[in-house]
Amino acid sequence: MKQERFGWQAAERPQRPVLFVNPVSGGGKATRAAVADQARERGVEAIVLTQDRSLATLIRDALARGADALGVAGGDGSLAIVAEAARAHSLPFVCIPTGTRNHFARDLGVDLDDPVGALDAFTEGVERRIDLGEVNGHVFLNNVSLGIYGNAVRRRGYRGAKVRTILDTTAEVLGPGAPVPELQLADDLGREHRHPAVVLVSNNPYALDRPLVPGTRSTLDSGRLGIIVLETLRWRPDPPPRSWSATAVQVNAPAPVHAGVDGEAVDLVPPLDFITRPGVLRVRISRHDPGIPHGTV
Repeated sequence: MKQERFGWQAAERPQRPVLFVNPVSGGGKATRAAVADQARERGVEAIVLTQDRSLATLIRDALARGADALGVAGGDGSLAIVAEAARAHSLPFVCIPTGTRNHFARDLGVDLDDPVGALDAFTEGVERRIDLGEVNGHVFLNNVSLGIYGNAVRRRGYRGAKVRTILDTTAEVLGPGAPVPELQLADDLGREHRHPAVVLVSNNPYALDRPLVPGTRSTLDSGRLGIIVLETLRWRPDPPPRSWSATAVQVNAPAPVHAGVDGEAVDLVPPLDFITRPGVLRVRISRHDPGIPHGTV
């Protein structure tokens, strides 16, 4: 993995770390790996999510008790909520890979096959700063999808698709008669895109030209958004998909827009103002994770 400009640094062990555990995310990965119990053995307060109290309430209570590090074992939607709380309070954030795709954990360099080992980020962690994306007040770690996929994300079973699979299979899932939302945006060359089938805005650009690892990000601290526009529902139409990077982009529409924000269904009121917040999130992973270049810490 590319050495990023903020770099990994040794980190002191937190005194009151808290981990939020979603027991059903990823088909129950956290439960099968006994992540909550393993966290407690490391001196980490583990809070298992239930339907009785919202994640936002649990975070607020943990902060009131003096939490000095926040982690989550769950899906990408839960990650974004906890990450934003960590950013707002300048606390380190830990990601345990127990979701379905573990999109963010993969790009961060966490070992996706060892969720228990990822807990060592609390006890033997290294830290650096990465970017967050934001659209109309909603924070995202991964991406925001608009257009046909912004509608499709509401469908059961569609979250598991990787980025290129999403773009390839949207037409198949929704059918040829699916209505195309009336989106409008200008690219980096000043060209207007009207009624595109798919708009994907990501927190740092995707390396879509790397066939062995499609849909990954080589960096999380470039200070740039990645933007992909598909005019039709084929991956290689004529003309090909338009992609570029920017620090901000605006998308307009005549009515509220269905969006997938880190895989969560959200309605956004136009104009949609996307911005990057460079280096605002302190992330920690285990010094043994594959994302740590040998000899850098």
